[in-house]
Amino acid sequence: MALKYGDRKIEFQIAEKNIIDTLHANQIEPLKEPSNRLEQLLEKPINSPSLEQLIREKKAQKISIIVNDVTRPTPYQVLLPPLLKKLEASGVKKENIIFLIATGAHRGNTREENIKTFGEELVSSYQFVNHSCDDEGLIDLGELKSGNRLLVNPIVEQIDFIITTGVIVPHYIAGFSGGRKSILPGICGRETIEKNHAFMVHPKAATGNLEGNPVQEEMTEAIGKVKVDFNINVVTDEDGNIVDIVAGELIASWLQGVEVCKNTYLCPIKEKADAVFTSAGGYPKDINIYQAQKALDNAYQAVKPGGTIALLAECREGIGNSICQQWIEEARSIEDIEARLKKRFVLGGHKAYAIAKVAKEVEIILISSLHKKLVQKMFMIPANGIQDALTLVQKKHGSNFNCYIIPNGSVVLPQIK
Repeated sequence: MALKYGDRKIEFQIAEKNIIDTLHANQIEPLKEPSNRLEQLLEKPINSPSLEQLIREKKAQKISIIVNDVTRPTPYQVLLPPLLKKLEASGVKKENIIFLIATGAHRGNTREENIKTFGEELVSSYQFVNHSCDDEGLIDLGELKSGNRLLVNPIVEQIDFIITTGVIVPHYIAGFSGGRKSILPGICGRETIEKNHAFMVHPKAATGNLEGNPVQEEMTEAIGKVKVDFNINVVTDEDGNIVDIVAGELIASWLQGVEVCKNTYLCPIKEKADAVFTSAGGYPKDINIYQAQKALDNAYQAVKPGGTIALLAECREGIGNSICQQWIEEARSIEDIEARLKKRFVLGGHKAYAIAKVAKEVEIILISSLHKKLVQKMFMIPANGIQDALTLVQKKHGSNFNCYIIPNGSVVLPQIK
């Protein structure tokens, strides 16, 4: 058995008697011709006129295609050629297309990362712009119902037509990614993102849940003010193959994709286990602890109170956020982080809180490249490898412990049935 760690796999052995099950995404046949499927959807979208008709009716000349950053693997080299071909056929000039990278509060993509994601030909031929949530030139689109000011990238006022793109997976506070997340948090200001993500303490702000989720509801409200014209989302399997594409009006197309995502990644289990051995899914999902945290949240759904999660995540870029690291280093206890977030929500601090929330209920063992003292400051136990983690699990739960193994923990969501 092997789990992904950065760019490689680490092999290990656990006795069959200890394994309840290995949890994978459901086996759904990938699309044989995903480009052809997208071409069909551009002609006959979901709850929308064709893309060409929309552009001609709006007399759109300047277009922004909002794309994911490097931390959210999306098959753009499959999606973008048919889209750009259709835009050209609709009379849109290449120089009038801007790719806006929806970084949210993350760092911007490097040119090398853009080339790896989009291909050198596209990067050399089109304008790519990293969103910055701290840009002083953000525009104010007014207040949302919560009183949150909707600050967005100024490019949305400089163009005639907005196309959002992305991938749909379970998300630890928004329910599911994709769709409206291209706008909030994708191209919003830090203040807007912080106030939205502050709802994460609400019990309905949970992985795989949309109903009554205040994080999701405000994200949906935001797209009404930004007025997205067209949306393209994909659902991929664990290997990155496209199992479905949805396109058209943002909410209708995204919700259809969410149903496919549920069928793909929600994994029913009959019982919780003493332990879960999980990988964040390798690079870039384990680029830092900021991203790898999602695997913790998913694994938590499958482990008993007081149980153990052993997480495999390289974290080549460390914590991945200076504020998150500051909160971790300054905390004397889990309760310190909880109290700090509830007193004042700060982006970055929210990830420290998400980690602390799990660490409060279960033991976490981390196999990573991080310094042992830093791992301990995160209320985790550092381990030198999976076999080392296995020894720790046996010591705590005995030789007859039971466990789940989740090879792609960032996206596979266990659910008790």
